Amino acid sequence: MASAFSHGLVAIAIGKLLRMSPVSIRFWVLSIFCSVIPDIDIIGYRVGIDYGDLFGHRGITHSLAFAGVFSVMVVRLGFPAVKIFSGGWWVFITHFFLVTASHGVLDAMTDGGLGVAFFAPFDHTRYFLPWTPVRVSPLGVRGFFTMRGWDVMVSEVVWIWVPVLLILGGFGVCRRIMERH
Repeated sequence: MASAFSHGLVAIAIGKLLRMSPVSIRFWVLSIFCSVIPDIDIIGYRVGIDYGDLFGHRGITHSLAFAGVFSVMVVRLGFPAVKIFSGGWWVFITHFFLVTASHGVLDAMTDGGLGVAFFAPFDHTRYFLPWTPVRVSPLGVRGFFTMRGWDVMVSEVVWIWVPVLLILGGFGVCRRIMERH
């Protein structure tokens, strides 16, 4: 998996790119929460669920179906004043879907594990992207204070942080140019 740091950065970038409003602390907290919640499946290790099972790591909670259902729950519970099926509701749903689904996409870019069950529960096949430049992250915090943890952070900065920040910068420049014309 990619680290929680990179998942959070991508969540913030998606919010910035969609220019969500109103932007509140709740919005940003829920965005970061949605970006990391798919890893709730690591609880399965403690209760004996095999990694490759539907409820194992990178299984159902990393799927597009989970991202869809979870985004509806987050918007309904986190933003109850937003009218269901209104334009604003769809924007919030899209944002939280993209943020939650981005978790699986980043994990599918890593060089470890069994892949991501993007289409669970309908298809249990695990997928990687054709290109996996990101070093797989350690599960525990202590793992980041090792040479392997350093290698993971360097690969994430190179392959996730720099591209995301360049995209944000590019969109910001384009917006300023368009606002002037």
